[in-house]
Amino acid sequence: MKILLKDGRVIDPSQNIESRMDILIEGDKIARIEKNISASGDVQTFDLKDKVVSPGLIDMHTHLREPGFEYKETIRTGSEAAVAGGFTAIACMANTEPVNDNRSVTEFILKQASIADMAHVYPVAAVSKGLEGKTLAEFGELVDAGAVALSDDGNPIADSALMRNALEYAHSLGIPVISHCEEKSLSSGGAMNEGLVSTLLGLQGIPNIAEDIMTVRDIAIAGYTGTAVHISHVSTSGSVKAIREAKEMGIKVTAETAPHYFALTDDSLKEYSTDFKMYPPLRSREDTEAIKAGLRDGTIDAIASDHAPHSSIEKDVEFDYAANGIIGLETSLSLCMKLVDEGILSLRELIEKMSTNPATILKIPKGTLKKGATADITVIDPQKVWTVDREKFRSKSRNSPFHGWQLKGKAVLTIVSGTVKYSEIG
Repeated sequence: MKILLKDGRVIDPSQNIESRMDILIEGDKIARIEKNISASGDVQTFDLKDKVVSPGLIDMHTHLREPGFEYKETIRTGSEAAVAGGFTAIACMANTEPVNDNRSVTEFILKQASIADMAHVYPVAAVSKGLEGKTLAEFGELVDAGAVALSDDGNPIADSALMRNALEYAHSLGIPVISHCEEKSLSSGGAMNEGLVSTLLGLQGIPNIAEDIMTVRDIAIAGYTGTAVHISHVSTSGSVKAIREAKEMGIKVTAETAPHYFALTDDSLKEYSTDFKMYPPLRSREDTEAIKAGLRDGTIDAIASDHAPHSSIEKDVEFDYAANGIIGLETSLSLCMKLVDEGILSLRELIEKMSTNPATILKIPKGTLKKGATADITVIDPQKVWTVDREKFRSKSRNSPFHGWQLKGKAVLTIVSGTVKYSEIG
């Protein structure tokens, strides 16, 4: 069976395309991309007038919780949430139980993803054994098993010598290290951003410098060794400044942020709702403006959800004791569309940060609509207005701070390897 996407506004930064065109899919490949395509035989046609056709979106930072925490999320439910949010590919972090620090766990994740048969799932394996920050995992074995990147996300690599070794080893294998930048001696015991709001609420704060110090350190190590580092979930103005300056110096650093770091501030915590508790914490208005500026000028290369499901067991407790993290796969794109409406990013620039650039950073053959490429495609209705209802999420968890928000712009068709996995059309 063929699929014909008619009359959509095709935006593909990888080919410098932004034009009204048709796309013909045969099997799992893009067969043609041009104007006025006609096709015979068994063809499913979608009229995409007033819709945007993008290379499949890629979320390079998610937590799927399997193995070990299936009561929060599974690879299947996380993948179902992904396609509902317009993502055709997701990368999942290693903080599972057991930790993804060996071949068997990596292979298990890939097997479960194949059984789920929704979005492509790319395992991110641990930098250190057990995420303990003491001994490097067997990078070569992990890459051979299918890992696309390395990260101890959830934990920083406190030992600078270990981080140097990790960057050099990963560089020799051609894969990125994704750094969780946190100086634990400064953040330990903190529940939210350190500032006026934390003082008013009587909660222990986490200062910006807990992130800034580690960002600067990892950039310095990458610069000294001539390797590359990717900074995850950037939340502070100081980190943005350090990354911008490093790029100007020619240091090989890339960075991502998450929608909550430009859509929310620490003012949101005044009701003590644990749905607003995460790490890094929500920051000040000054920081959110710096994040937007970093997105606008290209300092921040990618936007990822940092989808972190938790059950009521971890969230329905006193604020100090609640787990960090929110879910985001099903709201990420729509929150990012606000950047387009506000003139911070063009649609093309947004697609770069949610598809083209993540594919480049992870070095995976995605993020393009080239003829012959795997047919991973996201169709967006930029005018669709909808209300976030967490009870309708495909994710197993409900820990979203955006419940009840009215958003504009939504994925309405998600095609993975030539098969429709999610549709609100027809």
